[in-house]
Amino acid sequence: MLNKIVGREDEIKLLNKYAESGRAEFVAIYGRRRVGKTFLVNQVFKDRLTFSMTGVMEGDKKAQIHAFTDALDIYGQPVAKQPKDWFDAFQMLRHFLAKKMKKSKPCIVFIDELPCFETRKSDFVSALGYFWNSWASLQNNMLLIVCGSATSWMMKNIIDNHGGLHDRITHEMHLREFNLHETEEYLCEFGFPWDRIMIMQAYMTIGGIPYYLSLLDPSESLAQNIDRLFFKADGEMRREFHRLYKTLFASPEPYIAIVEALFSKKKGMTRDEIAKSIGTNANGRLTKMLQSLVDCDIVRFYNVKNKTVSTRNGLYQLLDFYSLFYLHFMKERSTNEHFWTQGLNTSKINTWMGLSFERICLTHIAQIKNALSINGIKSEYYSWRGENAQIDLVIERADRMINICEAKYSEEPYLLEKDEYAKFKNRIALFKKQTGFTGGIVPTFITVSGLQRNSYSEHIVTQITLDDLFGKSK
Repeated sequence: MLNKIVGREDEIKLLNKYAESGRAEFVAIYGRRRVGKTFLVNQVFKDRLTFSMTGVMEGDKKAQIHAFTDALDIYGQPVAKQPKDWFDAFQMLRHFLAKKMKKSKPCIVFIDELPCFETRKSDFVSALGYFWNSWASLQNNMLLIVCGSATSWMMKNIIDNHGGLHDRITHEMHLREFNLHETEEYLCEFGFPWDRIMIMQAYMTIGGIPYYLSLLDPSESLAQNIDRLFFKADGEMRREFHRLYKTLFASPEPYIAIVEALFSKKKGMTRDEIAKSIGTNANGRLTKMLQSLVDCDIVRFYNVKNKTVSTRNGLYQLLDFYSLFYLHFMKERSTNEHFWTQGLNTSKINTWMGLSFERICLTHIAQIKNALSINGIKSEYYSWRGENAQIDLVIERADRMINICEAKYSEEPYLLEKDEYAKFKNRIALFKKQTGFTGGIVPTFITVSGLQRNSYSEHIVTQITLDDLFGKSK
């Protein structure tokens, strides 16, 4: 299933552009585990790679250097004597590449799982910096691509490096998970007979992570897939949670503690609230940890407008669909291998679907703006907390209009009843009164299948449906 690349049109164009730029390019690709970084590079360049090597997970310096010399051997350069250190190794690589270089052809070097190479006292990053500064950056047809899942390490040691690699990265590429449109494209490519509601529910479970999607079986229903992957004793996604965070962070425990704290507060928490919840200080270390979780697409930081939470000190919210699913259902360690199939339509699963649908809306703001036809208008989105009222999504536009959005999950057309409509109207009134906004308010409902027609739905000016969320972002 993984022999063909689906989606990633923009990233493919950029990588080919860098390869043909006619100057030395140093590209850093980062993104969470299983998002498809290695696959993307290998599929784009295939037999065009001049040299490629990958780090050994949890390997020591000796193992990493052995991986390097083995890669040289694969590319036709047997090594009689092991290099004594990474400076020696990169000197070997320089001699190898110099013989391979052709003026009319890009020299493409790919170093995968880069964080693995920086073992204790290895000086790998220093040697890489010297290799780039002293020789590779002077070659007009050089494309050096480095890649790693440990996003915080990549940001600190490569992209924001203050040593020999300071400002040496010519391009950075944050590879994110698929959106709903790309997920549908992927599943259709591999013969899944699922409708958009089933695809959305799959997305709620594992997000748009290509490798996770590759584990799905088109001959099974979604419920059967979930039981097989999560609830069977040897399910392939059953132990992925700790593997994910161990790959992302050298010491994953404090990050998991933050994620679990955020899971307990679906609307999000301030930095001070997180610090109190996990029993630590709201200091610079916590701020860096939170930023690392944001960089890894596990958590989002979003602005909140009100009198008590400043824009600078907004809220952090758990947004990773797999983590949400795992914490919601897997911590109980059910031994029922048919937990999902037998639990459909229960309040626990229905509550989770409602929460996940809200998260889907928050990760598809671009599609919402497309549906509202406001792409050409400058806009900002945020959450609002007022006295006795809260609105999860406000889209404030430069044309002095505001969309106040309400997300509601129901597979059938959603029935907006009198009490709920009255509460929604009241929140809008409180928003106008407490913010002093005098422009136009556009009540906006985001649902799966629209609203059932009644006297209250007629007052909802704008409706966005699941089909809109599946739109291709522009």
